Amino acid sequence: MCRRNALNLGMSIVVNPHSQQEELKLLAFLDSMKYDYVKEDDTDTILSPEQINEVLDRDKEYEEGKAQSYSLEEIIAHFKLDDKL
Repeated sequence: MCRRNALNLGMSIVVNPHSQQEELKLLAFLDSMKYDYVKEDDTDTILSPEQINEVLDRDKEYEEGKAQSYSLEEIIAHFKLDDKL
């Protein structure tokens, strides 16, 4: 859950309540103080289920030694990104 204060000072706070009861208490407090906030649900996933599975498969391959990792410098050199950065 993220919220910005009513004066729009650019402040963001991320809160991860440990239970639904904690979340409800926090929301009640924010409402009582008349704070503006935005609640982000876990269902607002950017990745599709297929993409999530691909990431998990790639992680598993890496952990099993079936994939390689490269440093940022190696990636920049390989794709000739020096001029673009």
